[in-house]
Amino acid sequence: MRRPLEGIRVVDLTRVLSGPFCTMMLGDMGADVIKIETAKGDPTRAQGTLKDGFSWYYASFNRNKKSLVLDLYSEAGKQVLERLIREADVLVENFRPGVLAKMGFDEKRLEELNPRIVTASINGYGSTGPYVDRPAFDFIAQAMSGLMSVNGAEGTPPMRVAQPITDLVAGLYCAFGIVSALRARDLNGVGQHVETAMMNGAISMMAYLASEHLATGKLPERTGNDHPLVAPYGLFATKDGQIAVAPSNDVILKRFLDTLELGHLMDDPRYDTNEKRFAKRAELTDLITQALSHQTQDYWISRLNAAGVPCGKVQNLEEALADPQAQAQEMVIEVDQPSHGPIRMLGFPVKLSGTPCSVSLPAPELGGDTREVLASFGFDGDEIDNLVAAAVVREARSF
Repeated sequence: MRRPLEGIRVVDLTRVLSGPFCTMMLGDMGADVIKIETAKGDPTRAQGTLKDGFSWYYASFNRNKKSLVLDLYSEAGKQVLERLIREADVLVENFRPGVLAKMGFDEKRLEELNPRIVTASINGYGSTGPYVDRPAFDFIAQAMSGLMSVNGAEGTPPMRVAQPITDLVAGLYCAFGIVSALRARDLNGVGQHVETAMMNGAISMMAYLASEHLATGKLPERTGNDHPLVAPYGLFATKDGQIAVAPSNDVILKRFLDTLELGHLMDDPRYDTNEKRFAKRAELTDLITQALSHQTQDYWISRLNAAGVPCGKVQNLEEALADPQAQAQEMVIEVDQPSHGPIRMLGFPVKLSGTPCSVSLPAPELGGDTREVLASFGFDGDEIDNLVAAAVVREARSF
């Protein structure tokens, strides 16, 4: 069976993380992704751990792509981009708003070149509003979106999420927007513009914290590992370490307390509603911890999961990646990187039964596909030779 995005051509003007994450997902689904880079390459080529001079960071977000080195500051380079756009299905960029337009590719021009193309932008704050021209970064988007304000324990400073979550969410939303726009094109015959912003994405992830604030006007407190609406819930100490338990409703809570032989607490007038339990959370946690303290993590994880209570160990990254469940789900894969050997990276979180994601191409060498890409867009050998001679485009061997 053909993969979902097979036959879709993506011109990828993105760099660093949010955009490459988006276009990698499109490539994983079968799209032909053309990564356009400067002569210096995507900055992540020089970041993170380098093995044999190759960045595992870059490799992990740029599989299933081809690299074309193109000078977009030259008129000849812009003419090359025009020809690519005429034949492409998708154009993705993560410049600051307005940069692409200043290069001569505003929405009107893009529509003239290809009315069926889906264009997509990922930025910090969106293309309207007072912050349009501000530089954006994950840490700043986390701070301004409210995300940091709810992380951490009571009495501690605001805390960022360790991974660059606003980059990743913006890239994920953009990929979803692109496939939605492609479906709309199937229905309506024309393309459209997709935009996602790091701050918008982070705000959208505030979930029930936002709904509670909008309903009551109250600001959410930092509750650490405790749930802001439900008790008991969180980390609990056992004989040899902590376990995470999530009894999110009364049915699951009864299973939890029955397993601990504390089922009578559900009828205790001090704890018979969530509101009462929430008010006496510390007191209730002490009773639960006392019951858990007689057995080990493994014992309780087995017993509680068997009883239908969501429960698990807090694992470090090494443990999480080696977990038999993660292994069964192939969440760590190995890709052969020519001239550099095998590179391990995270696998595919989306599982399609008939047309699964796969790695058809390792991360590209800088300019390694320049001639092949141009030929596939109709450039003849003489044209390519002239572009190379003028340094408008470059091949890997010309650096």
